[in-house]
Amino acid sequence: METRNADGTWPSSRPQIMRNSVEDQDSYRGQPGVCGLTNLGNTCFMNSALQCLSNTPPLTEYFLQSSYLEELNFTNPLGMKGEIAEAYADVIKQMWSGRHYSVVPRVFKTKVGHFASQFLGYQQHDSQELLSFLLDGLHEDLNRVKNKEYIELRDADGRPDQEVAEEAWRNHRRRNDSVIVDTFHGLFKSTLVCPECHKVSVTFDPFCYLSIPLPVSKERVMEVFFVSLDPHAKPVQHRVVVPKAGKVSDLCLALSEMTAVPPTQMVVADVFNHRFYRIYSDDESLSCILDRDDIFVYELSVLEEQDQVLLALYLRERSHYRDYGSGSSSYGTTLFGHPLLLNVRRSSCSQEELYNLFLQRLQPSLDRGDTETCTESHNQTEPRCITDASSTPADNAIPSGDSTRSADANVDLEPAAEPSESTEEEKEENKQEEACSPSPPPNEQPAKRRACHKRRKSLFTIQAVNSNGTTERGTGEGGTQPYVAIDWDPDMKKRFYNENEAEKYVKHSSMEVPQQQATVQLQECIELFTTVETLEEENPWYCPVCKKHQLATKKLDLWSLPEVLIIHLKRFSYTKFTREKLDSIVEFPLRDLDFSGCLLRKSLSNGEPPSCYDLIAVSNHYGGLRDGHYTSYAMNKDNGQWYYFDDSKVTFATEDQIVTNAAYVLFYHRQDKMRKPTLANPSTGPAPSRSANDITSCKDDDAELGAASYVTMETD
Repeated sequence: METRNADGTWPSSRPQIMRNSVEDQDSYRGQPGVCGLTNLGNTCFMNSALQCLSNTPPLTEYFLQSSYLEELNFTNPLGMKGEIAEAYADVIKQMWSGRHYSVVPRVFKTKVGHFASQFLGYQQHDSQELLSFLLDGLHEDLNRVKNKEYIELRDADGRPDQEVAEEAWRNHRRRNDSVIVDTFHGLFKSTLVCPECHKVSVTFDPFCYLSIPLPVSKERVMEVFFVSLDPHAKPVQHRVVVPKAGKVSDLCLALSEMTAVPPTQMVVADVFNHRFYRIYSDDESLSCILDRDDIFVYELSVLEEQDQVLLALYLRERSHYRDYGSGSSSYGTTLFGHPLLLNVRRSSCSQEELYNLFLQRLQPSLDRGDTETCTESHNQTEPRCITDASSTPADNAIPSGDSTRSADANVDLEPAAEPSESTEEEKEENKQEEACSPSPPPNEQPAKRRACHKRRKSLFTIQAVNSNGTTERGTGEGGTQPYVAIDWDPDMKKRFYNENEAEKYVKHSSMEVPQQQATVQLQECIELFTTVETLEEENPWYCPVCKKHQLATKKLDLWSLPEVLIIHLKRFSYTKFTREKLDSIVEFPLRDLDFSGCLLRKSLSNGEPPSCYDLIAVSNHYGGLRDGHYTSYAMNKDNGQWYYFDDSKVTFATEDQIVTNAAYVLFYHRQDKMRKPTLANPSTGPAPSRSANDITSCKDDDAELGAASYVTMETD
């Protein structure tokens, strides 16, 4: 989904050029074809496809010369009664008039939505899908064949490929004859082999574009944070390589090799907004984890006792005031810091024992300066109170324990008692006295020790909560995963908890190794397109010999190529296990793309076209599966200059900017059909009067909108 800019406009749409007034048309004279398209709201996919087609010379000249008027087919039941062709012609003529900074393709968008319901509204779509619909719609609207005859397709049956191919192409042209077929249609050979009877079926099928796959790596790089059992160790960020179709246990195994911690002592969790969004089991698929997720792997203690429980711990700060609006009159709380996962004995789940456990775990993040200073000042007048022998040194440093805690061995904790009502002065006095009052020596009378113990104040209280950490959970509300929160009084947190120290982490050496972005050659993708594959279960082939559907092997080969070759890079990968966008850089040539080694027909007779192509346009996609932004690069047919089209904004581009990991659809023009530019290239001529980086800026105050108005990504 796209998001609006701060000024209410859509990405790259500028209010100054939303309309082409008469004054603008009279005053502006620009390079024909160098014209932006206004973003109507999530229509960047349409703008990108239109700019690529607009800069396809044979198609654009066909419409600029109004040749389409004589070929409009209003009676074709498969067409759109000429409406798509007329709407497209209107957009092209406006863009190539040289009198507009930007065109608003609202009528064209309405026509597309009318004939293709999937493009209704203003949802984000795929530029290649729009391109496929548009080429098919233009073809049917401009089909010179008024009455399509029925033609029965024949199998090769051992006949020579040349004979079968010529027959297939003649049959195709008998039913389909338009400027789209003349410009974009080619022919490939399809070979199917039955796995049982080995029946070979050969057919020749036309294509309008090539959808070629990208090599998919079987491994995946993940970045995770490892939280050690040692409370003094900072979380460590690791970069690990795991199988793409692996499980969570594979992640633990890979991390175990770096940390020397057994994978059986690890638990993996997705942390979001200071809480556990999800705690994974070992047998869950890694495809559930996205690259943008914050994944924490916790080391668990080894307990001999069988009856143990995995405890999820949240940190909360309690507000000064009660939240009477919620109806519970309890204190409002706010989550902070990173949550923890602890493995504890079920018999050790009393509040007293949990308090000591949590205190020990948080010890490195506690600031002991205030307590030590406070204790020293009181030692001059009163003896110091020492806690019982079972307490750790850390417990002695900071006040711990609460005489009101329950000793029950129940995981479902009783709700903590609410503080009694008192004045602010009394509260502050009690805080100073209870937090800083020294403790009596061990040889003092028990009564005096109890009196001193009651005066001591806990750093935090413990409360059973739900998985969101927002609602207190009663003793009767069980669950497979217990969640506990420790609530800090704001003043106690400010005095004793060092939040900056708790947020620190270190990077493992694996993070220092630079990630090399995968790079593949376009030729590799084409070869992958022509390799043998086995049909999927959802798409079997009916064998005429076996008389049943078979998972046959299939091989595609290129037979003949069109004047303009459209190559769709299949960046969006969907399998049973994963859904991802492939961000590999595909190295594609801007000139001299030679298909002679890929064509099945090796020898070309006289009059048959060569197979060398030059790049003329690229549709780009930035972003991921659920969000993104489309732009395009295209070379103007009149001056040979490359331009970058980003909705309403058009800028000069250089050839070294075109090959990126965002390239999605490539447009190639066969060299024997290309004509030389009729105008001088502006990049080699005299300096333009306006900024060379912004061609469509028509007013000086356009700059006030800033770059953010056109580089804002379309996100949900």
